[in-house]
Amino acid sequence: MPRQTLNLGILAHVDAGKTTLTERLLYAAGVIDEIGSVDAGTTQTDSLALERQRGITIKSAVASFAVGGVTVNLIDTPGHPDFIAEVERVLSVLDGAVLVISAVEGVQPQTRVLMRALGRLRIPALLFVNKIDRAGAGEERVLRAISARLSPAVVPMGSASGLGTRAAGFTPWGEADAGARARLAEILAERDEGILASYIDDELGLPYARLRQELAAQARRALVYPVFFGSAVTGAGVPALMAGLAELLPAGTGDVGGPVSGRVFKIERGSGGEKLAYVRMFSGTIRTRDRLRFSASPEGSGHEGKVTAISVFERGAATTRASVSAGQIARLRGLDKIKIGDQIGELRGGSGGLGGVVPPGASRAGVIQPQFAPPTLESVVAARRHADRAALRVALGQLAEQDPLINVRQSPGELAVSLYGEVQKEVIQATLAADFGIEVTFRETTAICVERPVGSGQAAELLGAPGNPFPAALGLRVDPAPPGSGVAFRLEVDIRSVPMYVYKTVGNFTAMMTRYVTLALREGLRGWQVTDCTVTMLDCAYISPSTTAAHFRKLTPLVLMAALDQAGTAVCEPMIRVSLEIPAETVGSVLAAVARLGGTAGTPVLRADLAAVPTLLPAARAQDLQRQLPGLTSGEGVAETGFGGYRPVTGRPPARRRTLADPRNREEYMLQLAGRATAAPAKQAQSSDGR
Repeated sequence: MPRQTLNLGILAHVDAGKTTLTERLLYAAGVIDEIGSVDAGTTQTDSLALERQRGITIKSAVASFAVGGVTVNLIDTPGHPDFIAEVERVLSVLDGAVLVISAVEGVQPQTRVLMRALGRLRIPALLFVNKIDRAGAGEERVLRAISARLSPAVVPMGSASGLGTRAAGFTPWGEADAGARARLAEILAERDEGILASYIDDELGLPYARLRQELAAQARRALVYPVFFGSAVTGAGVPALMAGLAELLPAGTGDVGGPVSGRVFKIERGSGGEKLAYVRMFSGTIRTRDRLRFSASPEGSGHEGKVTAISVFERGAATTRASVSAGQIARLRGLDKIKIGDQIGELRGGSGGLGGVVPPGASRAGVIQPQFAPPTLESVVAARRHADRAALRVALGQLAEQDPLINVRQSPGELAVSLYGEVQKEVIQATLAADFGIEVTFRETTAICVERPVGSGQAAELLGAPGNPFPAALGLRVDPAPPGSGVAFRLEVDIRSVPMYVYKTVGNFTAMMTRYVTLALREGLRGWQVTDCTVTMLDCAYISPSTTAAHFRKLTPLVLMAALDQAGTAVCEPMIRVSLEIPAETVGSVLAAVARLGGTAGTPVLRADLAAVPTLLPAARAQDLQRQLPGLTSGEGVAETGFGGYRPVTGRPPARRRTLADPRNREEYMLQLAGRATAAPAKQAQSSDGR
């Protein structure tokens, strides 16, 4: 029987001990001879120098070990919320996960965020309550918190003893534990009618083997979550957890002989600067020297490349192999244009707790879009040495390959990067110094705003008109659209006015104009991205054979900015939704702090001695509340955050820089183009119908 593969994520709130657990699992499986230390910087998966220095995981890392007949590809992920995008990419390729919870701190804000993501994507998970050897460790207290804050469908798999001491241990329950059997039967019966009928008929007569079989079936479908206790430092409870990996989580499946289908979840650069793409295979087999097509979406035209080398993960490190097949993770060389998130081949059925029907992170209707909040902050970065300015652009481009959400934005005289928080900024600064030898400074972090049209506006550039240097005509109208709708483009022109000899079909023309409009709207009247609007083409004309696609591409921002100037825009700032759980007696002081930070609060809901308070804060001030909360609540407050949309800025709206809406910029743009484009003489002007 061929060995099965389980692609496993280790997830946790920062400092819950997931990297130490990774070390313990590799040690217990015989992959490493000595357990590394996070504090000493000697762990297997925290390989970056910066990770070793700071004692935190920044980039996901893959290691491998065997449990029985299952090969486990273990992916260690960051725990700090500033690196949530790295976690999001990993979730899309998992068969199952282990969510690590501290027995001392219990359920923490990031724990809840991760559990919600696992549930939304239906990824099966085991919960491992770590650090039972630490002073202050709890069992019943933590189980109650898990049931109340994560999921009521939890199944304790044993009992802990000696809590808070070096001798703390974990004893798995078995067939002889009548009380545990009864509790297990009750939980399973809630989700299976057959078990329910047998339980009602004969509570004590349910065979233990059937209960374990049903437990595995429900756990693999993410209906229940088995809970283990232990210590990654001492090894207590780890053997039981390892046995649970093979028994309770689904191994990767897929047709090795089917069409090639995979997803890229990580990009690195090799020692020679070459790209290394980490790919989860859902279907088919890739061999060295195969030519692959890959794109960001099934509809995209994409790129093609030749695989020059393949590495798979076996017993710890990556090992060179001639091929990689469905269910496995591999590192591919040779695909120079590949990016994080690209799909290789077709997006087809995989595993991930969905019965082998669709890949994790996907629904039967298609791929689930990212659900974590986008970066809401940015900072301008500059090289300390003028001679490093060009090198800085290249270095940031390479960092953006590894984390596309840092979204390097270049404008005249400056470079800016998107951020989740200050720790991420420090990491980028340290990485540029250590890996590229570039010392940089950052400006103060600011919020990334958007612009929304507040009215309708239209503009046009006619053939042969003064100021139009192109043999093309274009008319556009901008209308506001509902919040969250994004940007839509539509045609209201006679299709005979479309230059078919350039675009071949109306569909191609529409697709390219949509792209031109989207690119033009990256900067609105005040320099922010424009969203929530509909752009309609009202006029189009050309001169054959002079008109090219480039003429429409260059004309679009001129016409669109003029239409937008007539419509007007409102600058809107990003908001963060913060769910606070605080001691009831601290409600007054916390609400006062929220108000000082420019936020709003809903009505507190009392739950025993705690109060739940929904709040909405400007993104730029949300981290200020996070920093103040421990002092305001004597360390008892918990804040769970999520993206809260955008709201119009009060007072004078902030501007990024001057854009084409500014007449001076428009004049400069036209002068630049004048030397590269030839204006159409009035007598040559004609539309595509020949008149």
